Amino acid sequence: MDRILKFCVLLTLVGLADASFTKHDFGRCEGAVRNWAHSSLDKEIREDKHTLRDLLFFLHVPRTGGRTYFHCFLKKLYPSSLECPRSYDKLHFDPSKPNCRLLVTHDDFSITSKLPRERSSVVTILRDPISRVFSTYEFSVEVAARFLVHPNLTSATRIAGRMCSKTKGVSTLDIWPWKYLVPWMRKDLFARRDSRQSRGLPIPKSNDFYDMEEFAMPLHEFINHPVAEDIVHNGATFQVAGLTNNSYAAESHEVRHCVQKYKILGKYVLQVAKVKRLDDMLYVGLTEEHKESASMFANVVGAQVISQLRAPNASMTSVDNIGHSSLSNSEPDNFEHQNSTLNSRAIETSSSEATESKMTVGDLTEAYEDCISSLRKAQTQRRFFSLKRISPVNFSTEARLQVSDAVLQQIRSLNDLDLELYEYARDLFSNQHKNVLQKLTEERWENISIMTNWKLLPSMITLVFLLSFSLTVNMRRRMLKVKM
Repeated sequence: MDRILKFCVLLTLVGLADASFTKHDFGRCEGAVRNWAHSSLDKEIREDKHTLRDLLFFLHVPRTGGRTYFHCFLKKLYPSSLECPRSYDKLHFDPSKPNCRLLVTHDDFSITSKLPRERSSVVTILRDPISRVFSTYEFSVEVAARFLVHPNLTSATRIAGRMCSKTKGVSTLDIWPWKYLVPWMRKDLFARRDSRQSRGLPIPKSNDFYDMEEFAMPLHEFINHPVAEDIVHNGATFQVAGLTNNSYAAESHEVRHCVQKYKILGKYVLQVAKVKRLDDMLYVGLTEEHKESASMFANVVGAQVISQLRAPNASMTSVDNIGHSSLSNSEPDNFEHQNSTLNSRAIETSSSEATESKMTVGDLTEAYEDCISSLRKAQTQRRFFSLKRISPVNFSTEARLQVSDAVLQQIRSLNDLDLELYEYARDLFSNQHKNVLQKLTEERWENISIMTNWKLLPSMITLVFLLSFSLTVNMRRRMLKVKM
C-alpha cells in the first residue's frame, strides 16, 4: 500500500509540475504572439490604399494561379527593365536597384520591411484552403517524380546540385516552399520505388489515386507529417501575416510555433492578416472567381499601371535583370515559376508592349485569355509526362472526389485559420468587385453623355447660327421701318 500511495503522490506531483510548466509555456507564447500582433497593428493606416504606388509587390501564395497573372498580365504591362531581380532564393534580390517597379515572389509579407513601404503597393490571390492543400500535395509529387529518371536517389541529388550551381536563375530547390517539400517528396518516391522493385509487387487496382502507398506518399500521411504542419497548413495566413519559416522577421519562428501549439492564439495572427494586410492591399483576388478576378485585376491594377508607365516622367531606364533562366524537359529539377522560355516566346508579347503601344484594359483582358489557354495546355502536358513515372497515379478534380470525408475534415481542421482568412477575402473581393462595376458603369454613362453632347454640337451650332441670323434680319427690318 505504501508503494502504491507513494506512486500516486509522485504522479500527482508530476501532473502538477506539467500543469505548471504548460501554464508558464502558454503565458510565454501568448506574450510573444500578442507583442508581435500589437507591433503590427500599431502601424499607420493608408487612406489611398487603392491607388497604385511606384513599386508593385505581388505576394504570390503558392498554388493560387499567380503564375498566370505574372506571365499573362504583369509581363505584358511592365518592361523587363522594370522587373526587380528575383528574390525567390533571397540571394538575387536587391530592392535598392534603380527603377525596380515590379516584384513577384513567394516571400511572405515580411519582405516589405526591405521595401520602400511608403512607395509600395501589395497585391495577392487566395484560394480555397482545401483545394490549395490538394494542389500543394499534387505539385510536390509531380516535381519530385521528374527525378525518377535517375537510377537512384544519390544520383538524382548529385545531378540536382550540379544543375542548381550552373543555373543563372533559380531552381525548384531555391524556392519556398518547394525547396523543403520537393526534396522530402523526392526521397520518399525513391524509397517507395526501391521497395516496390525489390518485392516485385503487381500494380494495385484502386480508384483512390491519393492513397496509393506503393507509388507515392498517401495524402493522409502527407497532411499529418510535421513538414506539412510547419509549411503547408494555414500557409496562406502565415504568408500574408509574414510568419513563414522563410520570414525576414526575427520573431516569426517563435510566433508561428506558438500559434501551431496553442490554436487559441491564432486569433491574433488572423487579426493582423485581415486588418493590417488584406485590408491594406491594392487588390485581393480569388482563384475560384477566375473571370471576375481577372477582370478586376485588369481594371484596378492594369489600368493604373498603363496610366503610370505612360506618364511623361515615368522612368524607363534599363536595370540589371537577374534570375531569368531557361528550361529543358530533360532536366527534372525545373520549376514552373522559372519557366520563362518554355511558353513565353509563344504566349508573351514584347515586355514593353504596354508602354510602346496604346494598350487598353480591354486589350489586356483579351490577351490574358489567350495567354492562360497556352499556359494551361503546357501545364497539363508537363503533369502528364511527370506522373507517367509513377503510373497509375493520376491526379485530377474527379480523382479528388474519391478522397474520404475523414481526410477532408482533417484538412479543414488543420487549416482553420486559412478557412477564416479566405472567407474574409471573399467579402473584400465582393465589395471591391461591386465598387469596380459601379465605377465602370459611371464611366460608361459619362462617356455616353460626352459622346452624345459631341454629336449634338453641330446641330447646336447650326441652331445658334440660325437664331443669330434671324435676329440680325429682324433688327435690320426694324431699322428700315424707323427710317421710313
